[in-house]
Amino acid sequence: MTLHRRSLLRLATAAPVAATLLASTPVVHAAPPRRIRAIAFDAFPVFDPRPITAVAERLFPGRGAELGQAWRTRQFEYAWLRTLMNRYQDFWRVTEEALVHAARSLKLELSPGGRAQLMQAYLDIKAWPDALPTLRILKEAGLRMAFLSNFTAAMLDAGVRNSGLEGLFEPHLSTDRIGAYKPDPRAYRMAVDAFGLDREQIAFAAFGGWDAVGARSFGFPTFWVNRLQVPLDELGLAPDATGSGLAELPRFVLGPAA
Repeated sequence: MTLHRRSLLRLATAAPVAATLLASTPVVHAAPPRRIRAIAFDAFPVFDPRPITAVAERLFPGRGAELGQAWRTRQFEYAWLRTLMNRYQDFWRVTEEALVHAARSLKLELSPGGRAQLMQAYLDIKAWPDALPTLRILKEAGLRMAFLSNFTAAMLDAGVRNSGLEGLFEPHLSTDRIGAYKPDPRAYRMAVDAFGLDREQIAFAAFGGWDAVGARSFGFPTFWVNRLQVPLDELGLAPDATGSGLAELPRFVLGPAA
């Protein structure tokens, strides 16, 4: 192939410019996607909290939902405030303190017996209907699984026992281990340390939108189990995927063939 003199001159002139551009432009190589090898679960993608509100409604007819909402709000406020103040107490105590304050703020007369019934409801929780079949699929696919939750280990043990989920999970990663509640990054790091994997290899299944954002911020591939169909919190990040239940999780971690 013969090049004319004018073409050679154009190439010679362009070469230094091209070399300069190549030298100043970083070369980005797309990293191959990492295979998900483990899943960390918040408690409520697996356990159904609705019976707790049902107990509140039985004790306070017509006001159970209101009490349940105030209780949940204060629960998380207390957890986050205790983490910020470095005054950690376990989630069982935080939950009871939140209940007492919520009832008082709504001017509801909470008897010792009523308080005991509402607290016991947390130990009576059972899995959502889609939990056991989905967890079996994931276990059979070779995925390691553990709860990464603000719940105490005793609360998680009760839910596992009530739901027949024994043998599916590795030891619980309760925030009691590190004395700080999610979304503190120290809480999410427990999964990295326990599984011995990179964070990109650990999927996180969240129930609350704030938890999905916290896990995504930490670097986990995150699936938001948005069972209540609520809008995502405006925190500048979004989960990698969202589903209305656990049945959609295998496709996220195993791929379209799952």
